[in-house]
Order: sequence, then structure tokens, then C-alpha cells
Amino acid sequence: MAEMVRVWDVPVRLFHWTLVSLFCLSWWSAENHEMELHRTFGLVVLGLLLFRIYWGLAGSRTACFAQFLKGPAAVLAYARKAADEHPTDGHNPLGGWSIAALLAVLLTLVTAGLFAVDADGREAGPLAAVLSGEGARRAAEIHEAAFNAGLALIGLHVLAIFFYQFLVGRDLVSAMITGKRERQPGETVDDVQWSPMKALAGLAVVTGLVWALSGG
Repeated sequence: MAEMVRVWDVPVRLFHWTLVSLFCLSWWSAENHEMELHRTFGLVVLGLLLFRIYWGLAGSRTACFAQFLKGPAAVLAYARKAADEHPTDGHNPLGGWSIAALLAVLLTLVTAGLFAVDADGREAGPLAAVLSGEGARRAAEIHEAAFNAGLALIGLHVLAIFFYQFLVGRDLVSAMITGKRERQPGETVDDVQWSPMKALAGLAVVTGLVWALSGG
């Protein structure tokens, strides 16, 4: 039986699958005009994103931005031979920037939603009153544009997973579920370690911040 190595910590995996679920629920609630639910889902997504930013600075080895956000030379070098590369310790150089772009777009989406108001002025984000009517409607336009950009990036993300899963033969989905992948022959990378106390501290701060932004 192949030896396994842990490459993803629990907070990263919970973040990933919770974000997937809440993005779908937020979409559903908007399409079905369940705006109270939509606002609640949006605030939870905001909390997830803020926690991921914190965890990208204070989290485990593979969670940290410094580990997977590489310079242009490293990204181009990886892109030229992506199919031939061995599995990486976390995100590869190309995937790392796609994750950063998706986080930025989703953060724009939920931030704009805080200030947005719909065309007839009946539905508004919790901070819409801070802006003028025109500013709040502009926030709604940004919210919609960021949603469309997010859909495009998610589509590319799914295509990349299919590429590695079926054309390269690298199982990325199972690794994000279990946290583990097969250790390559001669590979000496250690299991990812993480601190539950750091995770709980970040979660507490983010929860308080989102609660304040929601109006308490």
C-alpha cells in the first residue's frame, strides 16, 4: 500500500467545501428572491474569506500565501510542463495565483454586496445607507460583475481539476477531502502541521468583525 503524506490541514479543507456550498446557496437564494437568506449566506462567505486571508498568513505550510504565490518565472516554467510535474506540496505555482484571483473576486463580490441596493430600492445590504443612492446602485453593479467573474474563474478551476484528474492522472479532489496524497518515491516532505488554537483565535476575531458589519 502506498505511503500517504498530509498536504492539507483541516481549516483549509473545511474552508474549501463550505465555500463551495455557500456559493451555491447564495446563488440559489438570489435567484429565488430569498434575500434575507442571501444576506446571511453572504455574511458567512465574507467571514470565510477573511478567515482564509488570516490563515494564509498564520496557518500551516501549504495554507500560507508565501508558499504558493510564486513569481512570473516560476509560473511560466511550471505552465510549460504542468502535465509532467510531480504532485506539489500544496498549490502549484499556476494554481496558486488562480486561487488568489478567485479569493480577490469573491471578496469584491461580498464587499460590494454589503453596500448594494436593488433597482427599486427595496432590498439592500447592511451598509447600503452609508452610500448615496447612486453609490449603492453602483455597488450592486460591481456585485453582479464580480459574480460573473467568479463564475468564470470557478469554471476554469473545475476545468483544471478535470485536466489533472483525467488527463494527468492526479487525484486532487480526494486530497482536498482527506487532506492526504500518495508520497512520491524518494520524497521527504513532512506532514502538514497546524495549530487549532491559532485557528480558533482567527475564527473568533473574524466572527466578531462580521457580526459588527452586519449591524450586530
